[in-house]
Amino acid sequence: MPTHEAPLPIYTRSQLALRNGQDRDEVWCAYEGIIYDLSNSRLWRNGKHYEHWAGQDLTDELVDAPHSNSVFARFTAVGKLR
Repeated sequence: MPTHEAPLPIYTRSQLALRNGQDRDEVWCAYEGIIYDLSNSRLWRNGKHYEHWAGQDLTDELVDAPHSNSVFARFTAVGKLR
């Protein structure tokens, strides 16, 4: 019997912006329409990772990163960005 996962909730950019590690404890970022919870990453303390800030869509910024998008496989998808 196949397992059906619940669909991810949809969040607006304003809702994502609140999960910046400063206004709330959650540290979330979006990439290609999917929102990931980075709260457990030691590299995202206080919602900042080098020159990147949590609570944003990082799709365009990943081009300049020293890693590929496979880094997001380490994190839990918590929603979709509207």
